[in-house]
Amino acid sequence: MKVSLIATVLNAVDDVGGFLTSIDAQRVRPDEVVIVDGGSTDGTVELLAAAEGITLIREPGANIARGRNLAIAHAAHDVIAVADADCTYDPGWLEALLRPIAEGADVAMGTYAPITRGFLDACVAGVNLPLDPADVDEATFAPSARSVAFRREAIDAVSGYPEWLAIGEDMWVDLRWRERAFDMRLAPEAVAHWRPRGTLDATWVQYFRYARGDALAGMHPERHALRFGVYGALGAALTSRRRWPKLLAAAGAVAYAREPVRRARARVGTAHERTAAVVCVPLLMAWIDAAKMAGYAAGLADRARRRPRR
Repeated sequence: MKVSLIATVLNAVDDVGGFLTSIDAQRVRPDEVVIVDGGSTDGTVELLAAAEGITLIREPGANIARGRNLAIAHAAHDVIAVADADCTYDPGWLEALLRPIAEGADVAMGTYAPITRGFLDACVAGVNLPLDPADVDEATFAPSARSVAFRREAIDAVSGYPEWLAIGEDMWVDLRWRERAFDMRLAPEAVAHWRPRGTLDATWVQYFRYARGDALAGMHPERHALRFGVYGALGAALTSRRRWPKLLAAAGAVAYAREPVRRARARVGTAHERTAAVVCVPLLMAWIDAAKMAGYAAGLADRARRRPRR
């Protein structure tokens, strides 16, 4: 089975070396590597151009979806593995990712694990990721394009990645695959390692953009509606003169934050950090939820402005 590995990159000179090293160390090597650069100015292009065995395509201004579609168009093989050039990969990543494809799957869903460089990274990872990739629910999992493989006919069936969507393009494709009942199988041992955003401001921007993309693409409306409803109910409970709404809200908040707190505590190293996580993780969850609500509202407004008038 021949496989083309594709990736997109933009100004990732500090990360792309580690990415290339991890791909070069794969037990099962890709038959080709196609990388699309969206207009890097920091030395990324020069580093990639000097690497052996890389097909480098340059298209300044290309967004991620456009870059992936270009890479797929240039790929020689009918099995495509997708990676991110700012991630690193376990030596068995590609081997594990291709196993479900070899067994007949249309899509193989790899997993990912955080590279935690400090307390904030551990808390962000606790909010978002299970401790064990094997705990992912295969039936509902939406794989990130940092760790996924598929047959060419699967991506062709959904007309490629949506180039009109600047972020969340991989989730859009996942939903189309689910709607069409493609055979999507989990590859829990295909682990990509990625770095969470290093600051609160960068974390806000990340989740604001994700939620804005959801609104523009009409994705997960029920999930966002629930979030607005829950925080609206929380505001009503906290301003109520009665005691029981506040107690109910407190119990709900504890239940909501319990698992993320547990995961964050398991990822930090000291007793002081484990104690701090009990307070910081719920605050971080509220911060991320606020970013999502602001982003979704902005996306709905953008979508309304873009809708053509009759």
